[in-house]
Amino acid sequence: MLTALILVPAVAAVVVMLLPSDRKELALPVGFALSFVPLAIAGYLFFEFETGVAGYQFTQKAVWYEPWGISWNLGVDGISLGLVALSVILIPIALAASTTITDRTKEFVVFTLLLEAGLIGSFLALDLFLFFVFFEAVLVPMYFIIGIWGSERRIYAAMKFFIFTAFGSAFLLASIVALSVFHNRQFGSPSFDLLELMSLDLTLDQSRWLFAGFGIAFAIKVPVFPLHTWLPDAHVQAPTAGSVLLAGVMLKLGTYGLLRFNLNLFPQAAVDAVPIIAGLAVIGIIYGAVVAIVQPDLKKLVAYSSVSHLGFIVLGTAALTSAGFQGAVIQNVNHGLTTGALFLLVGMIYERRHTKKIEDFGGLAKVMPIFAGLFLFTAFASIGLPGLNGFVGEFLVLIGSFPSIPVFATIAAFGVILAAIYLLWAYERVFTGIPDKPENQKLTDLNAREIGLMVPLVVLMLVLGLYPKILLDRTAASTEALLDRVEQATTYEVPEQGRLADVFAGEGDE
Repeated sequence: MLTALILVPAVAAVVVMLLPSDRKELALPVGFALSFVPLAIAGYLFFEFETGVAGYQFTQKAVWYEPWGISWNLGVDGISLGLVALSVILIPIALAASTTITDRTKEFVVFTLLLEAGLIGSFLALDLFLFFVFFEAVLVPMYFIIGIWGSERRIYAAMKFFIFTAFGSAFLLASIVALSVFHNRQFGSPSFDLLELMSLDLTLDQSRWLFAGFGIAFAIKVPVFPLHTWLPDAHVQAPTAGSVLLAGVMLKLGTYGLLRFNLNLFPQAAVDAVPIIAGLAVIGIIYGAVVAIVQPDLKKLVAYSSVSHLGFIVLGTAALTSAGFQGAVIQNVNHGLTTGALFLLVGMIYERRHTKKIEDFGGLAKVMPIFAGLFLFTAFASIGLPGLNGFVGEFLVLIGSFPSIPVFATIAAFGVILAAIYLLWAYERVFTGIPDKPENQKLTDLNAREIGLMVPLVVLMLVLGLYPKILLDRTAASTEALLDRVEQATTYEVPEQGRLADVFAGEGDE
């Protein structure tokens, strides 16, 4: 089933590629329709996923190349399940949001579906060589999505994106190969199996160097400050669908990698690196928020807000507590929903006004009340208003971080206040007042298709805000197992987190 989840989007891409060249209008509807197949498969996996089980489920393993110890090894647990679900939800929304792409539509749909296959494969791979193949594979379609269908400086942004991420990948590949070599020395055969590599007996120096190799690759992908400079350019120049998928899912390869590989493979190095990781996370939270406040471009504002919000996920990872891990995992999903929705909304207004400058708007609530309402709802979710999804993740991160790294948690809390400032101030300038510019007075509100794009995202923001248990129940066992792994492999002791944290982390049920 997991193999089908990866292969179906790839096969769908081939189907779209084989459509007649003189019927390019079929590419988007065919690709959109086929994207519901992996959505259905992932939906089945989500609801059939057995809660309370820490190990990998629906596993599949077959030898790929025995002399090198490479296998087609797939599995899903609570840490990856939500990201797989997020991927299959955002792909059809991104395709449906791309009706304005009329040039080389077939190629655009093909690259989008191949991106989906690579993303899902990355989240399911339990063989490190296989993970690296998928991790690299996603670069190519995103490079072309930005470089072909982006804005004026699209080539520059695409190249910067590719160079940064490829640079990090070089460290990742070297570290993966080194792990296989160490396995060969200790056990007589090379292996890239994650579970087998976790049993390696590494010296502290070896662990620290390999932790750094993995960490650089994932820090660039997140991106962590100061490796973030490629992200605003990529977001601003990318088409709407590219920004949605980049912020919604692709950046999560970095946060996911830190949880899945850095902590599992190098627990002692991870414990030693907590001050560095937490420090960079907090700098990213505050820096991203402050820079977002002063942005004159609405899309760049959302891009820098993404840098800030991703810092919370990294902080939850560095907390090394149950609530921190739970917050990081659920915030991966929440950030994808809220920031993806914000990029969708910015794209909708750009299609009408062909500008993203905040000063060019004003009073839009008078002429576009539905659009204004959806933007405000999404902004509240992104800020972390109680009752909406953003609150659950950031709250868990903060209460999970305070027992172990209280100074960093206290500073990070100011990021929530800054988020309210930059989003609500942007809302005031764009939507309130009188629409005194003639161009804004003629704008039409969202049509049925655009409302339909937002409805599933709004519903999920509300459901995960009011009933996060649906996701937390599926993540609890896996995050606890990860925390146990860190405790057993090191001298680290998890601090008490308190009753409130226990309740929100899904541990308060009798």
